[in-house]
Amino acid sequence: MITKTKGIVLHNIKYGDASLIVDVFTETMGRVAFLVRIPKTSKGRVKKQYFQPLTLLDLEFDYRQRSSLQHIKDVRIAVPYASIAFDAVKSTLSLFLAEFLYHVTKSEQHNPTLFNYISNSFQWLDGAVEGYANFHLVFMMRLTRFVGFYPNLDDYTRGCYFDMREGAFTPVPTLHSDFLSPDDASRVHQLMRMDYETMHLFKLSHNERNRITDLALHYYRLHVPTMSELRSYDVLREVFR
Repeated sequence: MITKTKGIVLHNIKYGDASLIVDVFTETMGRVAFLVRIPKTSKGRVKKQYFQPLTLLDLEFDYRQRSSLQHIKDVRIAVPYASIAFDAVKSTLSLFLAEFLYHVTKSEQHNPTLFNYISNSFQWLDGAVEGYANFHLVFMMRLTRFVGFYPNLDDYTRGCYFDMREGAFTPVPTLHSDFLSPDDASRVHQLMRMDYETMHLFKLSHNERNRITDLALHYYRLHVPTMSELRSYDVLREVFR
């Protein structure tokens, strides 16, 4: 079946001398893995740089249901980034979030709303001039709306706790250890109400930003048990040191 779709590159790994295995989150089919042969000459239509993490692509491929690796017939960059690759903070945020999405979306199938959220978010980051230090925090927390464990914000009151297993605020600590103190619960509640345009109003120190990142990752691991440690997180922590 010939399929045309937009896709977002999440991960690539070298396979043999002239091929890549590329994981892509597509608009019409969710996660798809491709075996991509890279021509050895610069004149080839398929180029290695197309498959850098978070590149937005237009893809055409012959989908074969019984095959674990699909083969691309045609590919081009759908929306070229202007700044992400050249800005140290933006590129670090992007590499971290690409690895994060690689784990979080492993079981995702057809979910165009999620695709649009991811695509629009990184186009916003690419165009941002300032005020994007909290981008990864807002991105991760708002992503929960599309993957099934968005926190219930209706029960929040000042001084309450946050039950990370249930994704709900509670007036008393839980019997298990996966809960947030009132101070951290307040930060989560405030962060969930922010968007990319207003997040610069949320002033955080480097230590606070790293702590909230730790909490967000812990929240995801409770709901995505297969999620492993992110190797790119150490680099991100250095940026926000």
